[in-house]
Amino acid sequence: MQWILQDIPLGRNIQTIRMNQNLTQMQVVERMQLSGSSMSRSTLANIEAGRRNIKASDLRTLKNVLHANYDDFFKD
Repeated sequence: MQWILQDIPLGRNIQTIRMNQNLTQMQVVERMQLSGSSMSRSTLANIEAGRRNIKASDLRTLKNVLHANYDDFFKD
């Protein structure tokens, strides 16, 4: 049996959560920056597009800003 490992669409899940809350990327980034993150809007855009990885500390901040659970980010 061969196992196929696929990446979880983390960036797309972040975008979905954000959009479901009717928040712009800029609104999310501003809230993150108030919590001590140095993330820029372009960085968030690249994360959502899957072109960039997110730092664990930023994921924790994003979780708090979006009032999400980690499970929400890691859905298949």
